[in-house]
Amino acid sequence: MKLELDTPAEKTWCRGCGDFGILTAVKRAIQELVDSGETRHENIVIASGIGCHNKIVDYINVNSFDVLHGRVPPIISGMKIANPNLKVIGFAGDGDAYNEGISHLVYSAKRNIDITMIIHDNEVFALTTGQATATSSLGFSTKAMPKGNIEVPLNPIHLMLTSGATFVARGFSFDIKHLTSLIKEAVKHHGFSFIDVLQPCKTYHDTTQFLRERIYYLNEKGHDTKDFRAAWERADEKERIPIGIFYKIERKTFEDQLLKGKIPAYEKEIPSINHVIEEHI
Repeated sequence: MKLELDTPAEKTWCRGCGDFGILTAVKRAIQELVDSGETRHENIVIASGIGCHNKIVDYINVNSFDVLHGRVPPIISGMKIANPNLKVIGFAGDGDAYNEGISHLVYSAKRNIDITMIIHDNEVFALTTGQATATSSLGFSTKAMPKGNIEVPLNPIHLMLTSGATFVARGFSFDIKHLTSLIKEAVKHHGFSFIDVLQPCKTYHDTTQFLRERIYYLNEKGHDTKDFRAAWERADEKERIPIGIFYKIERKTFEDQLLKGKIPAYEKEIPSINHVIEEHI
């Protein structure tokens, strides 16, 4: 059955913005998830924070919630715990997720709550006209930062691996077919799912050509998604940029434990984080 996922809201993103690719991929993923019987239209809930990405909740005809800056993870965690039948998807920008909301993101991954977080990562605070975010590259300059960014950028994949996320992926907003497949797998995964989407900002940080020349498909190269160390090493690559699923394992979710009313012994599925980090310093 063809879902009516469009809304009458006028799309006001800049022409050529990478957010359009994410919007298309999300709508396609929802349609395919419903067609496959994975969920029902009425059981899908989305939420967004503050930033250009925020408008996505206005453009998709599903239940939605508009959240304060950086607070998407705890809000959708509450939704999932209150109603485990929901498929909950949160959207955040890199500033929203890795600056204001980083502690919420880390704790949601640590707890392995069965939610999906999709990050619109354009490496700039675009809504406020060009300040550096946690993922902005060294030397990146705009009118707001004429002398360039002096901070080493955060690696979102490393952050989520160290935080205990059980599904860690990276996509590209202009590869809609591949991104659609990642979103479907993330939503179907039983546990905390994370996708960092490389999303060029045509106005303040257009990385389109740079990314197109360097991106390759990680999962076509024999990558073992259960291998934590391999995921960490692939996330370290800089000359070429892998997209796909870096890491995927099964672990008891927060709400499973909560509903059972007991706390199981800690499962040693994640290798010593400190040991892995020391080897890469």
